[in-house]
Amino acid sequence: MDAFLSRTYYLNGGHDNTHGMSKLNARMEQIEGKSEANRIFYLSVPQEALLDVSSCLASNAQTQKGWNRIIIEKPFGFDALTSHQLTKSLLSKFQEKQLYRIDHLLGRNLIENLTVLRFANLVFQPLWSRTYIRNVQVILSEDLAVPTGRYFDGYGIIRDIVHSHILQTIALLAMEPPISLDGEDIRNEKVKVLRSIRKLEPSDIILGQYKASTGDKVDVYLNSLTPTYFASALFIDNARWDGVPFLIKAGLGLINHRVEIRIQFHRVPGNIYCERIGHNIDLATNELILRDAPDEAILVRVNNKIPGLGLQLDSPELNLLYKDKYKAEVPDSYEHLLLDVIDGDSHLFMRSDELAAAWNILTPVLHEIDRKNVAPELYELGGRGPTGAYYLWAKHGVPWGED
Repeated sequence: MDAFLSRTYYLNGGHDNTHGMSKLNARMEQIEGKSEANRIFYLSVPQEALLDVSSCLASNAQTQKGWNRIIIEKPFGFDALTSHQLTKSLLSKFQEKQLYRIDHLLGRNLIENLTVLRFANLVFQPLWSRTYIRNVQVILSEDLAVPTGRYFDGYGIIRDIVHSHILQTIALLAMEPPISLDGEDIRNEKVKVLRSIRKLEPSDIILGQYKASTGDKVDVYLNSLTPTYFASALFIDNARWDGVPFLIKAGLGLINHRVEIRIQFHRVPGNIYCERIGHNIDLATNELILRDAPDEAILVRVNNKIPGLGLQLDSPELNLLYKDKYKAEVPDSYEHLLLDVIDGDSHLFMRSDELAAAWNILTPVLHEIDRKNVAPELYELGGRGPTGAYYLWAKHGVPWGED
């Protein structure tokens, strides 16, 4: 730590101060000397300051002796129009290959493992389509209340989590095989998925906001229309996924912390063991569960005979629990993503056309919510979320994947 801290410096230059950026550049040149030097700029600044900072940086602080890469934090705009304006301004100062739009949730091992499971295992490859998959559920459930009021109250869960993390997860899960692991090849396939997502129907969207009881210590005020919960059914209109519902559930202040992807397969046609499964045939549905929290694991639910003289079936889970199998330290999400920036690996960062495609999916919904002042359904802090989400799952014939 001492060795690292000896190589860190602080300089206060102001966020829209050209002179300050010139001072920063001079300080870096002093440290770099005459050797070739690359620079990464992490712009951890409010959205309203981003253009000032990036403009001053582009003109006064880029190295001429190596590459420059710029990390930008979400949200990347407020809707399709503001995002387009922001992107247009950034691309007037930098090349696309210099921009890294970071979302720490995409640095989780679960996300990186999606493509490994799909493309490195023959057992999954032929099953990965509408022919065998009945539905997909992407669940991000937080048991905590909103930690940062001003930021979240301005953007809500749709702009904060759904736009980047959820849609990027679906894109990686549903994309066609890329021609290589090169970041651009992967992003080419992701953007095709995002462009294929059908326009969202208002009836397929559930908004919620937690309500705190008198005894709850919630030190943040939320606007009455700011959603802390979003559930929706997405459909991808292409040959692979036609008719398969992708069900999203993202919420704060829920009963537990849970991050997972559940892939439910079709029932076995003409299953001769139906009478041996029990009253609920859905319990016998094969599932692939990719879990990030509470404990990282890969689970496969299969049907199996219960030991004994009778012939009754059970649906246990084949379990790969990471903490039992792997003793290696799991790096923090930011460690993973920052290393990718250093290596120039861009596949977990949104390209400008991906960004636009994602906003095109959500902007009509956001405008409809604002235009009609749609009030979210209230749910108890520490509860299971709005009851409307259960009706949504039932509408699409999906058994709710709960603990």
